[in-house]
Amino acid sequence: MSNRVVIDPITRIEGHLRIEVELDEQNVVQKAWASSTLFRGLEIILKGRTPFDVGLLVQRICGVCTFSHYLCGTMAVENAIGAQVPLNAKYLRSLMLDSLHIHDHIVHFYLLAGMDWIDVVSALSADPAKAAQVAMKYSDKPMAAGEGELRAVQEKVKGFVESGKLGPFANAYWGNKTYKFTPEQNLIGLSHYLKALEVQRTAAEAMAIWGGKNPHPQSIVVGGITSVRDMISPARLQEWAQKWANLQEFVERCYYPDILMAADAYKDEETVLGGVNVRNFMATNELLLGEGNYLFQQGVIRNGNLADVQDVDPMLIEEDVTHAWYSADAPQHPWNGTTIPDHTPFIERETIYGKLPTVNEAGKYSWVKSPRYNGEPVEVGPLASILVNYARGTPEVVAVVNEFLAKTGLPKEALFTTLGRTAARMLHCLVVMRHGNRTFDALVTNINSDESTYIQPTIDPDKEYKGFAMIEAPRGLLSHWIRIKDALVENYQAVVPTTWNAGPIDGNGRIGPYEASLLGLKLSEPEKPLEVVRVIHSFDPCMACSVHVMDYKGQSISEFRIDPNSL
Repeated sequence: MSNRVVIDPITRIEGHLRIEVELDEQNVVQKAWASSTLFRGLEIILKGRTPFDVGLLVQRICGVCTFSHYLCGTMAVENAIGAQVPLNAKYLRSLMLDSLHIHDHIVHFYLLAGMDWIDVVSALSADPAKAAQVAMKYSDKPMAAGEGELRAVQEKVKGFVESGKLGPFANAYWGNKTYKFTPEQNLIGLSHYLKALEVQRTAAEAMAIWGGKNPHPQSIVVGGITSVRDMISPARLQEWAQKWANLQEFVERCYYPDILMAADAYKDEETVLGGVNVRNFMATNELLLGEGNYLFQQGVIRNGNLADVQDVDPMLIEEDVTHAWYSADAPQHPWNGTTIPDHTPFIERETIYGKLPTVNEAGKYSWVKSPRYNGEPVEVGPLASILVNYARGTPEVVAVVNEFLAKTGLPKEALFTTLGRTAARMLHCLVVMRHGNRTFDALVTNINSDESTYIQPTIDPDKEYKGFAMIEAPRGLLSHWIRIKDALVENYQAVVPTTWNAGPIDGNGRIGPYEASLLGLKLSEPEKPLEVVRVIHSFDPCMACSVHVMDYKGQSISEFRIDPNSL
């Protein structure tokens, strides 16, 4: 029998991702491959466009972290042409990015990754009265965890079961041996899952106050921001402050306690105590407190050495396409990057499910490139940001990390695990929630003496420009790179967080964070590889929209193959 496991698609992510692993006789992963199977080519579409449209176009890269690309693309143009931006506009941009972080982190843990930790079927056998008492162990004021609330949640989900259509709870690996929550803990998590459906809307509304709408806000322009009337309206300012307070209530009373509960239940589960096999981390500045002053600091950690954090050098970034479906002679710096499709087919071979198309690991197998920093793979994301700032001694980060480690009894080394990566997203969320209002306060103070939000930019058609921007998106460090000639975009490259984490093997045989994270992972049931899905979900993959459509039973409806060179 074959020892190759194919998971295609990985669901509960943004976009289309395929994971393949090869097991030994003990069902331990020896090799792993991550493949994104959809070509998009948005970088090509930007060529020949006016730079003033870049932000609005690149935000269509993703409908989940839409604002990240909108902001980064606009900032790249501003950097290239030397455009000035008023401080008020910078504060509003930061507030919108903070709102996106909170929205994304809540959605990730509960609606995307939550079912990797919470066994819904087990929750149906829980005692709601006992569960209400368990909730008090992790929070002095638990939310959506009273006996009556938990009983109502249990009855609602039982209704799904009895109808024969589980909706979001269908096609999961319920009963897997690596689920560690008790039935009562599962019921608490399930209740918070349903509560998160409500709360994520509040985060989206907070962004829309300044952005006009969500997703795809419309208020950023090169040189500033357009939501002037909202900024000077006391009613709108108060509305944002109230929504922020409501979000903090959920994070402090649900999200934080649930991660404490997970740390308690999973602290001895081997399959979540590994999963960080690339120990290089990189993050950039985030959460503006004043002109040039950020709470989260940029930095690079190499080989897990928290005693030596180096500054990020953007000139050391390159992208390798040796095993990606693109053509290039050598690794390229983004300013000189190309996007030339070079697709090759899968090869059929035996798997544990029978004969299936599988990646050709000796050739090209993914539409994701392989970014490298000074030739090395690097993990980006909330774990990287937390580690960089913990190592730099950022007081706000040190405080929440030490608080978490003290409450859980976990050692610092536990951060370098799948459990730690999952916890770091919550810790990042907690820091933003506890200190994001400092940006708001700075804005309110500043507009008392300065209401400017826009400075007219100019482009000389007789000059050539190049620029870039780096921001900390919810999934990690994001950079956009632009060249401008004849007042039009000559070349454009976006190096996104999931590209850093999901890229295939490079030309030097170095594997990236996704593939490395799976090595050594033992599967209890290879036909139901929850362990693999849990590790990959901890990165919060964002592969962009897919053309592979499935019905609710998991059956493929249609598949499309398009020659990317004809686009």
